[in-house]
Amino acid sequence: MRRFFKIAVLLGAFLGISGISGYLTLRFIIKSEDTVVVPELAGKDVVYALDVLTDLQLNIKVSGFEYRTDVPKNHVAYQDPGPGTEVKKHRDVRIMISKGPKTLMAPNLVGMDIRQAYIIMEENGLSRGVLSRTFGERAAADEVISQVPPSGTVVMRGDSIDLLAGLGRRPVTHMMPHLYGLALEDAIIILERMHLGFGQIQYVQRDDLPKDVVMEQDPPSGYQVASGTLVNLTINRAEKGRVLDQGLSLFHHCVPEGFLKKHIRIRVNAFGMLYDLYDVFVGAGEHLWFLALQDPGTTVFAYEDGELVLSYPLLRGSDVPLFPDLEIEQPKR
Repeated sequence: MRRFFKIAVLLGAFLGISGISGYLTLRFIIKSEDTVVVPELAGKDVVYALDVLTDLQLNIKVSGFEYRTDVPKNHVAYQDPGPGTEVKKHRDVRIMISKGPKTLMAPNLVGMDIRQAYIIMEENGLSRGVLSRTFGERAAADEVISQVPPSGTVVMRGDSIDLLAGLGRRPVTHMMPHLYGLALEDAIIILERMHLGFGQIQYVQRDDLPKDVVMEQDPPSGYQVASGTLVNLTINRAEKGRVLDQGLSLFHHCVPEGFLKKHIRIRVNAFGMLYDLYDVFVGAGEHLWFLALQDPGTTVFAYEDGELVLSYPLLRGSDVPLFPDLEIEQPKR
């Protein structure tokens, strides 16, 4: 009887130990599948930390940013939980990101475009200061000429940098000529020689003043104007109203001989508007034909490579062109 009881006790103990061992083993296996070990992230790049935690099925949370002299910018300065900690999957791991040292050397911005300089400043945590501009023979427009503080100076993040940028070469200025009383074609030739453009050309009718000459100009004579300034002119019409029964004039312009194509631009001033009739590149020796209304308010201008080579007002009775390379065929009546 005792022997039977002893065997039963031993058998029960064996079964109990086996059950407990199996249970613990199963729990360990299940637990090992649900937990991971947090890796070392301090000093690592933020992108690297994000990739590692994503592979481990852990969530990354940014707690904030701080200046650290011992940790490069955009690297992990601190993590919670720490490395080696076993945590369940999908748990949050909080990190503090370094903003780099509080101080840095001012970058060299001289020679850069203003927009590029501002990008460099923003990347280094520096703010925009005063932007000044000046003309210069060597500096292009929007090119940084100098900076304050200069490059290499120790500055704090958040400090501002003042820039001096170029405006390009100083434009050549002229004293506005006196055009009153000149014929339109003579006034335009003067403007072209002074590298001044012509803007709107308007016509009025005044019987008490000379006909077909400049009555008003804007800017007025004597004003200082820069090269390229547009000059508006008012011309005294020879006759009242617009003469629209004069028909059309056929113009022929021959491009001079040469090896290269020329940029030909034909501009017509008519009905108070100035518009381009042709604006093309034409081979040497080619011919251009076009029609224009023969009207007291119409003037034709021809340019070759940006230079005025012809101006011709279509006034009543105008039969002779101002330039020999222009041929006009008058309409038959």
